[in-house]
Amino acid sequence: MSDYKLELKGITKTFPGVKALDRVSFQLKQGEIHALMGENGAGKSTFIKVITGVHEPDEGEIWLDGRRVRFRNPREAQQMGIAAIYQHVTCYPDLSVTENIFMGHEKVDPATKRILWHEMHEEAGRLLAELGAGFDPRTQMGVLSVAQQQIVEIAKALSMNAGIIIMDEPTAALTARESEELYRIAESLRERGASIIFISHRMEDMYRLADRVTVFRDARYIGTWNIDEITKEKLIVAMVGREINQLFPKRKTEIGEEVLRVEGLGRTGYFADVSFAVRRGEILGITGLVGAGRSEVCQAIFGIDRFDRGAIYLKGRQVRPSSPEEAMKLGIGYLPEDRQKQGLVLEFGVGHNITLPVLGKFAKRGWLNERRETEKAKELAEKVNVKAITLTDPVSSLSGGNQQKVVFAKLLTSELDVLILDEPTKGVDVGAKSAIYEMIGDLAEQGYGIVLVSSEMPEIIGLCDRVVVMREGRVTATLERDEMTQEAILEAAMMKPGSGGGSDACN
Repeated sequence: MSDYKLELKGITKTFPGVKALDRVSFQLKQGEIHALMGENGAGKSTFIKVITGVHEPDEGEIWLDGRRVRFRNPREAQQMGIAAIYQHVTCYPDLSVTENIFMGHEKVDPATKRILWHEMHEEAGRLLAELGAGFDPRTQMGVLSVAQQQIVEIAKALSMNAGIIIMDEPTAALTARESEELYRIAESLRERGASIIFISHRMEDMYRLADRVTVFRDARYIGTWNIDEITKEKLIVAMVGREINQLFPKRKTEIGEEVLRVEGLGRTGYFADVSFAVRRGEILGITGLVGAGRSEVCQAIFGIDRFDRGAIYLKGRQVRPSSPEEAMKLGIGYLPEDRQKQGLVLEFGVGHNITLPVLGKFAKRGWLNERRETEKAKELAEKVNVKAITLTDPVSSLSGGNQQKVVFAKLLTSELDVLILDEPTKGVDVGAKSAIYEMIGDLAEQGYGIVLVSSEMPEIIGLCDRVVVMREGRVTATLERDEMTQEAILEAAMMKPGSGGGSDACN
């Protein structure tokens, strides 16, 4: 009998122009939560596709319960008890929870061939109850939150008697409370004997849940450690191949004149009386707990949403952008929180994504000068160090960190004064984060006024000259750099609006 539930030996997978996996190994024990970590592009996604039968390896062996196996398609992997739950849940939103759980393996009367709806609803209800879900199995899938949809995916895995469950970035889109609920479910699955591969960029996930951690780097296996044997610093070195002594490269930048001022901005039901100012070369942070209204304020400034009250001043002149296009013409740029839905056209090539905001600059009488467009895209891609084989590669083929660099490059196509960066490092690995922090420092040195929206306090404290803290749509404090501590920010984030605190927001 093997010591491992799942074992992969010397797995290699090559695609045209790239070796996605290079002789990697992995062992998963019965009833353990095993974290898999690595930078974007380290080979984690390809590895998961090999385990789930999406790709067959070119070399190497897969062993399941001590027996060598081969998965020629995802269905074969499912039949052998392997299920995957992804960050972006793939579901049928117009069908019920029950239909989603049993899709592809419905309960059918052997004599009449009719679907046994009553039995399916009962079984779905039992599975949801075991997972602590409080919604009815007849509920339409599309009305559920992301966290609830993930619970349905876990119920689906259990309905197929999955012994191995892969969770790929499951907490990336969840609140702290929802993440805790997912932790509880993962721990209960482990207690029942399930083996879980947990992929995350968040080290708090790993230290909170995992028994062991394996690191991939540059498509290769680096090592496996018990959680209590590896420090955060050693883990970062394993992932990026170098020490990051200064993750937040805060530089002494010359602060210039005021470039953006927001006074008493309000939108009924979303935010009220929001005031702050940004100067050239300054990085102003905006932070707060989930639901504080940070993104809504930024989207109003950028012309995505309207505002009811207050005023916006750009270089001393009052403006009211009615659309993102107008905001960019005025000199305001915005990097959205959800790069895939709001920042990129995934099926377009890297180059076309970069030049999309200013395509008219490369056209004359309706004809596009592709040579000039390509030259500009190449210049900006190199400036932000996008790693792609060619500029014609679809942006969907890039890692999360490189996709984010493409969005940064898009901002640099226009002549802007203010850059609003909404969660710029969300869902990227520690190496890509370091590169993005360098970019933000470079942009501040070049004289842009930067508004950095972030939920990560170390990021805010490490990069920002000042921080605006919000709660329930209102500013509760504005802290100068020498006032910024995790305790002070958290206190302001939990403070009831209107109860005081902090410096004058427009100083």
